[in-house]
Amino acid sequence: MRRGLVIAAFLAAFAAGRPANAADPPSCRTVRFADIGWTDITSTTALASRILQGIGYTPTTQVLSVPVTFVSLKNKDIDVFLGNWMPTQQADRAPYLEEHTIDILGPNLVGAHYTLAVPQATYDAGLHDFADIAKFSDQLGGKIYGIEPGNDGNRVVLGLIKQGKFGLGNFDLVESSEQGMLAQLERAIRRHQMIVFLGWEPHPMNIKFAIKYLTDATNSFGPNDGAESVYTNVRSGYLAQCPNIARFLQQLKFSLPMEDTLMNAILTGGQEASDAAEAWLKSNAATWQPWLEGVTTFDGRPATPALKTSLGQ
Repeated sequence: MRRGLVIAAFLAAFAAGRPANAADPPSCRTVRFADIGWTDITSTTALASRILQGIGYTPTTQVLSVPVTFVSLKNKDIDVFLGNWMPTQQADRAPYLEEHTIDILGPNLVGAHYTLAVPQATYDAGLHDFADIAKFSDQLGGKIYGIEPGNDGNRVVLGLIKQGKFGLGNFDLVESSEQGMLAQLERAIRRHQMIVFLGWEPHPMNIKFAIKYLTDATNSFGPNDGAESVYTNVRSGYLAQCPNIARFLQQLKFSLPMEDTLMNAILTGGQEASDAAEAWLKSNAATWQPWLEGVTTFDGRPATPALKTSLGQ
């Protein structure tokens, strides 16, 4: 049986029923997350961590690059990664799937988007497609703005430059961080300058700025001009070792409006991710309660009332 079918069979059997007082073994109490430094993943990781904390677990988070995250899952230094954007991380993920050192639970978010974008004014000037970028080389200063070095989106752009695709051979990719890129975007808009940058949703940039995503018939960022789904990954063997956590992760599903709200609280409201997660949980019990269906606290009690108590409800 293929590995994916084995995982599916395990989850189906687990979902079918399990003693109400069952709990994970002591080795599962600490749940180690990877956060790749994107605000959406910071938000969802904070949300999952606050829930686990409220039901008796001890979540920890390390901020790691995408490549290091997959190596850490392989080496069993990390348990859970909520930020596997697909298909842009296909090249990162594939080797570990082939050697069976990670497992995929499925998407925790659908309807995401990740590709090159421009401000509305740049789009109105005629820059609509990847093939248009080189036509505006002088106005763009020969630059495309990315995020942190090693990021999968950066690598796509570097590949286009290296191949000279779309006439981009003389362009430079400016690598900094999510916040650095957004600061440059804001400056460019304020100064009425043209800019091409890595854009994605969910993200408050889609609310704060008038931006447009570029089209690309060659699907450099994947089908449908960068359409993405975000998957939950775990280290190999984790599902069987920690079945209570496995059930929670299987049921953990996010939405674009949910993540936009959390990210806006962090980026615009200046809240810490943990505070934004707590506030969201207090106001959205109807959304998170299905995530805890059949899940127990670490010591075997029903999870939902325990989390409500921890939230002061």
